Amino acid sequence: MGQPHRRVLLKLSGEALAGPRGFGVDPETVARISSELSAAAQQGTALIVVVGGGNFWRGASAAANGMDRATADSIGMLATVMNSLVLQEAIEKLGHETRTMTAIPIDAVAEPYIHRRALNHLQLGRIVICAAGTGNPFMTTDTAAALRAVELGADVLLMAKHRVDGVYDADPLKVPDARRFDHLTYLDALNRRLEVMDSTALSLCMEHHLPIVVFDLQQPGSLLRAIAGEPVGTLVAAP
Repeated sequence: MGQPHRRVLLKLSGEALAGPRGFGVDPETVARISSELSAAAQQGTALIVVVGGGNFWRGASAAANGMDRATADSIGMLATVMNSLVLQEAIEKLGHETRTMTAIPIDAVAEPYIHRRALNHLQLGRIVICAAGTGNPFMTTDTAAALRAVELGADVLLMAKHRVDGVYDADPLKVPDARRFDHLTYLDALNRRLEVMDSTALSLCMEHHLPIVVFDLQQPGSLLRAIAGEPVGTLVAAP
């Protein structure tokens, strides 16, 4: 077993919040994720969460159907804000202080993302949820996760997947004998074009020596095991 992580960034896809529904938000799934996050925070882990918006909107798909890409991505940013507020509400119902911080100004519902303010929230033991990606079109929430992890001094970036328990050499949902990797280097993942995260995000993690753990959030307790440093899913790191 490895050492427990002091500061963690969890990247959640929007689909992770949809659970078995596949669209929107599944209350039972959100409650389970929130419970694990609250438990980890109670144990002293500083937690940053970046949430996607694919359960409501996919900017790339809308752009492929003729919408202006910058507009489509802006709508996607708003979808991540909705998911972030849902998660914040669920965590705070469990009694743990949480702050949603947005990369685009929506002052009526959340704080703006300010680096030093985010650090202060973490030092006070609050869970910080970073919404609206990087605030820029053409940038994925994977890139936002890598950026915030580096900015806020996370020890590890946890990539929570839906129904996939790591990185495979082919899509395990389509190829029954696909092989799962226990460990990969950043260059392996980039050169093989494996679906860890987008190449911009992966390159940023490589440059800053930030380890990535890819795991299945649907397995009960997997998030807490990953935070505790136990071997879960696939580790992407330096050789």
